[in-house]
Amino acid sequence: MKITLGLETSCDETSAAVVCDGRKVLSNVVVSSLKEHQAFGGVVPEIASRAQLEVLLPVLDRALKTAKTKLSDVDLLAVTQGPGLLGPLLVGLSAAKALSLALGRPLVGVDHVLAHAHAGLLADSSVRYPCLALVISGGHTVILRLDSASRHRVVGRTIDDAAGEAIDKVAKMLGLGYPGGPEIDRLAKGAKSSPFHFTRPLLTSDSFDFSFSGIKTAVFYEVLKLKKNKPLTPTMKRDICVGFQEAVCDVLVKKTLRAAASEGLDTVVVGGGVSANSRLRQRMAAEAPKAGVRAVFPPLALCQDNAAMIAALGAALYREGRRDTLDLASYPDFVSAGPRR
Repeated sequence: MKITLGLETSCDETSAAVVCDGRKVLSNVVVSSLKEHQAFGGVVPEIASRAQLEVLLPVLDRALKTAKTKLSDVDLLAVTQGPGLLGPLLVGLSAAKALSLALGRPLVGVDHVLAHAHAGLLADSSVRYPCLALVISGGHTVILRLDSASRHRVVGRTIDDAAGEAIDKVAKMLGLGYPGGPEIDRLAKGAKSSPFHFTRPLLTSDSFDFSFSGIKTAVFYEVLKLKKNKPLTPTMKRDICVGFQEAVCDVLVKKTLRAAASEGLDTVVVGGGVSANSRLRQRMAAEAPKAGVRAVFPPLALCQDNAAMIAALGAALYREGRRDTLDLASYPDFVSAGPRR
């Protein structure tokens, strides 16, 4: 299966990519409707759906032109099946099904959480199965054991807020806008210490599950206490960002490395939007070698939702025997046992 066309429309990004042999990215075009959602402090499903409808065909056309590929050259269609917002997902699914039918090419549905887990394999061809994956995004925080493209097992996951969700909520408390991750990262960058030391839920537990709601709540009460005396100063906001970010990174790094040891694995791939955080990358790069683990992060372009990872995982699933039909359905949340039919 040489040329795979991938489509990703799970949320506010619209992406199309052309990948050769499941590894070589010939194009990866991403257009975001983020600015249209910022006034609301989060993604509005109806706005996202309309944006997907407006830009999907131009994005597809640009991806093909960038890759110097024609539709007739495509051997496989790979599309995000879930998780995500159902309206946007249906836009991508409908397009992929139409192309599959018109071109007479096979179709594979891809779970985009699993695609984030495999993004590190796309970025580093030396990564081999089995390996551990940490996926951190606005909607999901999960540790997975990957035994092949089609075989995985959940080792740990958040029991409440995802890391990215907690980050966005803390940013809102501090008046930093949406999305909060880049701004918190920017404010905290370069700081050596903070007077704020926030809780690390479940860090001493034997479980590999996460809980970020408690960290978020601790920040909330600290902000309330500070505001009783005077408005938050830029220095206060920076110090809170440093303390909060350090707590989140501490939990993510330590639990993931413990999970790798428990599974007897020496490679961890990290993916999802929060994997772009510079402090997380620093901490993992420093701590992983001490634990005898190699940590692999995708380039920043593959941290956000994108179609290159969808195409790459779709091609790998196809090689392992995955085939889907035109009744392929979308689903709103990550399915630990594998993508639903």
